[in-house]
Amino acid sequence: MAIRLDGKQLAAELEARLRSCIAARLPTVGRAPGLAVLRVGDDPASGVYVANKEKACARVGITSLGSHLPAETSPAAVLAAIRDLNADPACDGILLQLPLPAGLEEGPLLAAIDPDKDADGLHTLNLGRLLKGEPGPRSCTPAGVMALLARHGVELSGRRAVVVGRSILVGQPMALMLQAADATVSVAHSRTADLASLTRSADVLVVAAGRPRLIGAAHVKAGAVVVDVGIHRTETGLCGDVRQEEVDPLAAAISPVPGGVGPMTVTMLLVNTVVAWCNRHGLAHGLDDLIP
Repeated sequence: MAIRLDGKQLAAELEARLRSCIAARLPTVGRAPGLAVLRVGDDPASGVYVANKEKACARVGITSLGSHLPAETSPAAVLAAIRDLNADPACDGILLQLPLPAGLEEGPLLAAIDPDKDADGLHTLNLGRLLKGEPGPRSCTPAGVMALLARHGVELSGRRAVVVGRSILVGQPMALMLQAADATVSVAHSRTADLASLTRSADVLVVAAGRPRLIGAAHVKAGAVVVDVGIHRTETGLCGDVRQEEVDPLAAAISPVPGGVGPMTVTMLLVNTVVAWCNRHGLAHGLDDLIP
């Protein structure tokens, strides 16, 4: 049976580090870090995600500064809310919760976020910083995957990695982070011919396709490390992009769904916020090992 890449346990360990980091620097700064999660509309899943993020903030000592705007809020009003947060000295991180209601374009709104307060690491400037290996906030989900792999001693240098999925949210930054760790990286997607032959070449397989139970035993070579980024609610319960019951006997290690990548995504949002808070006040943060 494969080793479990337990994101829930690692998230708890990292929260303890963040609590200590904040407590040690709070007397110098004079205020706690501030994270604003801006939610627009009433998407039920978004409501759950935002609540989880606010609970995580409370656990480590980050002040939640977010707001919930009605679905009919105009683009100009959402833009004004973002600009207010950019100018707020108590705010160190901003996240625009996606998806947005119909009529709101995410591109211009994400671009309006101050890159140094971009807690989700999705601003064009920060994706460019990642590409060039420069410091800056990192995309939370792939950064969480990198932390999970490091915590379990998964060697990446010289290994063959395959990422299934090419989204800006996960797939593309994931490939860049793996490449920066000296893995040889291939990116697969919906138009990849003979997907199984490519994924079977992977020592490390990261699946972020957004398609329930896409990857099975035929896609995985024995001894591979498999990271399942997907999470889907189906009639039979929660599942990922991987058919875990098939892959588990083959893999050396696998991330469970739930309890694998999901908790790490939230934790890396907190990491980005605390790092931004320290940087704004010229303080060392001791979290460099969590910034790929």
